[in-house]
Amino acid sequence: MLSLARMIRACPACGTSNRIPGRHLADTGRCGSCKAALAPLDVPLDADPQDFEEITRTAKVPVLVDFWAEWCGPCRAVAPEVKRVAEDMAGKAVVLKVDTERHPELAARFGVRGIPNFIVFDGGKQVRQQAGAVGHQELRRFLEQARN
Repeated sequence: MLSLARMIRACPACGTSNRIPGRHLADTGRCGSCKAALAPLDVPLDADPQDFEEITRTAKVPVLVDFWAEWCGPCRAVAPEVKRVAEDMAGKAVVLKVDTERHPELAARFGVRGIPNFIVFDGGKQVRQQAGAVGHQELRRFLEQARN
């Protein structure tokens, strides 16, 4: 899991550090130095409130948000499923993780009372919310249906 503050990606060709803005996380980019391709984000991104706002508001693709906590057994059990969705949907969706212990204001804002809790945003709007552990196929379906 990455943090947006650390969303500085090294170019695989030349090693130059490149910052990827939130609105371009699902895009194939180019290194600012050598112009080599930079792949779309394919891992869950640890988001704070500022990152959350920027990405859910500006993303060109659906955004899956996993509200979780370190102490939560079901959250830990579903983490590999969330990671798999990020890999499978790279370029088609962005996956965020919000730690409800560190950012309780976000959980409260969206009425998250039980975790794990998943919310899908599309075009800056909440389009689905699901509480409880869910497998990667179901999470993928949520993202695919967001555009329908």
